[in-house]
Amino acid sequence: MIDPIAFSIGPLNVHWYGIIMGTAFFIGTYLARYHAKRAGHDPDHILNMVVWIIPAAIVCARAYYVIFEWDYYRDHLEDVLAVWKGGLAIHGGLIGGVLAGALYIRKHNLPLLQFADVIMPSVILGQAIGRWGNFINQEAHGGEVSAEFMARFPAFIREQMYIDGHYYHPTFLYESLWNLFVFLILLAILYRFKRFDGQVLFSYMILYSLGRFFIEGLRTDSLMIADTIRAAQLVSVLLIVSGSVLYILFWRRSKQKSTLDQS
Repeated sequence: MIDPIAFSIGPLNVHWYGIIMGTAFFIGTYLARYHAKRAGHDPDHILNMVVWIIPAAIVCARAYYVIFEWDYYRDHLEDVLAVWKGGLAIHGGLIGGVLAGALYIRKHNLPLLQFADVIMPSVILGQAIGRWGNFINQEAHGGEVSAEFMARFPAFIREQMYIDGHYYHPTFLYESLWNLFVFLILLAILYRFKRFDGQVLFSYMILYSLGRFFIEGLRTDSLMIADTIRAAQLVSVLLIVSGSVLYILFWRRSKQKSTLDQS
């Protein structure tokens, strides 16, 4: 088992979870600045926006998780702010990040969909990296599996997924690999196949949610609505539907505009 504490400085323990999340934010910010510059935007807007987005994303991701797990936290208020123990819900983080980013964009009168398109590859890559924080904390895993099934995976994953005498589905790995695949698709759209503003954003909504829907069905720690509905699956369906509708609408609009320009 990997120690969740990477190192200590005096009384301060530095957790792998925090290091991994910090790395995800750093790489994501660097790539977003690069994409913004290539798209002809001032990359400094990305740095300024991140100052708004990161705190909002962390606070909302934690609040989202705590609200769904309030039966535990109401008796353990000292753990509400203990984000290093895990418990950052990505959908909550997306809500906070989107709201903060939209407010910044509106304040500076920037093109919303153009900036969303250059940012979304960084978001999905950050999610791919961040899932390894769940791996260190032995969370966000699936149901019990056999030793024969786990023999397909590298030893370090087998060992970390051996919890209390049982092996568990490494769903963190499935989602990390899916997110990396989506990242590559979004890059291809951004630089080779983009036909309209918002295409990368809407593709993210559809593709990420498609993978998350199926992977969530394997997990044992899903946040639940009324004890029967997995919250992440419901949100994934809503994102798939809304992303698909928006994609079709904007694609048709761009096609009509192209036809008019040629006439």
